[in-house]
Amino acid sequence: MARGRKQDPEDSPSGAGSPEEERDYSVRAVERVCLILNLLQESVDGITLNEVAQTTGLPKSSAFRYLWTLENHRYVERDEEHGLFRLGLGFVGMQSRHLEILRERARPTLESLRDEFGETANLGLLDGDRIIYIEIVESRRGVRLAAARGDHDYLHSTALGKAIAAHLPEDRVRQLLENTGLPARTANTITSIDDYLDELAKVRRVGYAVDNGENEIDGRCVAAPLLATHLPAAISVSGPASRFTMQDVKKVAKTLIDMAAEIATNPVSADLEARKS
Repeated sequence: MARGRKQDPEDSPSGAGSPEEERDYSVRAVERVCLILNLLQESVDGITLNEVAQTTGLPKSSAFRYLWTLENHRYVERDEEHGLFRLGLGFVGMQSRHLEILRERARPTLESLRDEFGETANLGLLDGDRIIYIEIVESRRGVRLAAARGDHDYLHSTALGKAIAAHLPEDRVRQLLENTGLPARTANTITSIDDYLDELAKVRRVGYAVDNGENEIDGRCVAAPLLATHLPAAISVSGPASRFTMQDVKKVAKTLIDMAAEIATNPVSADLEARKS
């Protein structure tokens, strides 16, 4: 008696099957997830829904469900403007090649900023609903303002947070702020979502963000986003408010914007290609 092809639950309207079929489906699903993650890991600019469907052999509707689920768990990030999917922060660990390359590229810039202005220079990244410091070059002065690598800070009260949030979709910013609230770190902290969104509009207009005693009463910080890295990242310079004046902030901001542009000129692509050759 001839045997028919065992139906894949992905091809079935209900997705139902026998226990044996369910076990086979589970293995098939894991294989497809691995294929998708491998595609993402190998791609710098991102992959399209069509590429995922072709590689996995899934219908586009099923491929989208896989990507949607991975996005919900932060393993995938969607670029709606360009129709691309990229590796998300749930999968990109602190030692991943993308972050390591970014840190390597940023380190000389941070050292240059520290040497030129005498204050601490930082590289920060959005990690969940907060900012994480992934590289820090501390000021050589005895009195300095410096976090530790791996420390987390709020999105709403830091210059790094503002610089990154200014280039996220508004609905995502609102969700992040709803998760953490807007606690008053100091009397200067912005504690209203609407006021914070107004501040982000200013950041986009001038190209940099300022923490003017909003995270620490005696601290001041200026940050610029790394827009072309495809990572929610920024660099900053921070120091004691008594020494790092608002006039200093304006001067530092111009240098930060220029240096951020140099770091963010597709650094991951350039370095990966160099390592392959």
